[in-house]
Amino acid sequence: MKTIVPSTRRGYVYVILAALFWAVSGSSAKYLFNSGISPFQLVQIRLTIAATTLCLWLLVRDRSLLKIDTSDVLYFILFGIFGIAAVQFTYLFAISRIHVAAAILLQYLAPSFIAIHAVLFFKDRLNRWTTLALIGSFTGCYLVVGAYNLNIVSMNMAGIISGVLSGVTFAWYSIHGEYGMRRYDPWTVIFYGLLFAALLWNILHPPLEGFFHAYRPAQWGWIVYIGIMGTLVPFGFYLEGVNLIRSTRASITATLEPITAGLLSYLFLNEVMAPLQILGAVLVIASIILLQLKQEFDLKAPALIRAKREI
Repeated sequence: MKTIVPSTRRGYVYVILAALFWAVSGSSAKYLFNSGISPFQLVQIRLTIAATTLCLWLLVRDRSLLKIDTSDVLYFILFGIFGIAAVQFTYLFAISRIHVAAAILLQYLAPSFIAIHAVLFFKDRLNRWTTLALIGSFTGCYLVVGAYNLNIVSMNMAGIISGVLSGVTFAWYSIHGEYGMRRYDPWTVIFYGLLFAALLWNILHPPLEGFFHAYRPAQWGWIVYIGIMGTLVPFGFYLEGVNLIRSTRASITATLEPITAGLLSYLFLNEVMAPLQILGAVLVIASIILLQLKQEFDLKAPALIRAKREI
């Protein structure tokens, strides 16, 4: 029987904790929207708190992580604007308009968009398994958003479009984030992405306007949670998990997020998904797992071929 080494077990624990923190963050954001806070205010507050907290933490932990080449400033500006700022807003706006679990599952279209990007721009082969995963993910999302009702008027199209865009922007974030992480520590990339994202949202929205409201203590509690425990802490857990169990296994494990978010939204927000929507969620998660397993197989295949030739 194969045993799991302690470091591997710890890696899974880190990723599971990250998924749980993100799931609670999504449900708590919906609570804040229901209580009168706008997505514009929350995204500004979240990014500002996260960027400020991470800056202070890096100053204490290792100031060298704040150093970047001036030639890379433009990269970080674009990464912050089109990556983190765009992802955060489209994700939160979708949550404000549609069910939390549906919004998160739409963002989980990102692996499918990455696969399409690889086919279009890097000439990757669109093989049987990739095609099956793409069909499954898009069919699943069709079911998740309830499009089978064919009642377009009753559907929140703004929320659905924003959810799909969150998947597109998260794919962009993932692809271009790899460039920065080849040159810098992941925390450096995340910090400058958050910094420029926060600056953007303090320009698009009146500077720090989101902070100057008479929020109740419970609202402030969830706001701080989203800024720190829903952003920085799970990012840290997820990065540590990836270092221990690789990105493929981490991505598959992270699919616990929409499952947990759906359960929390049902228990505390009375958001109920119909049987076909649940089927759609299963299809999306299964498609993500299939894409990630195929990616891991593609990475291992050359080594397996060489090993067979040597036998």
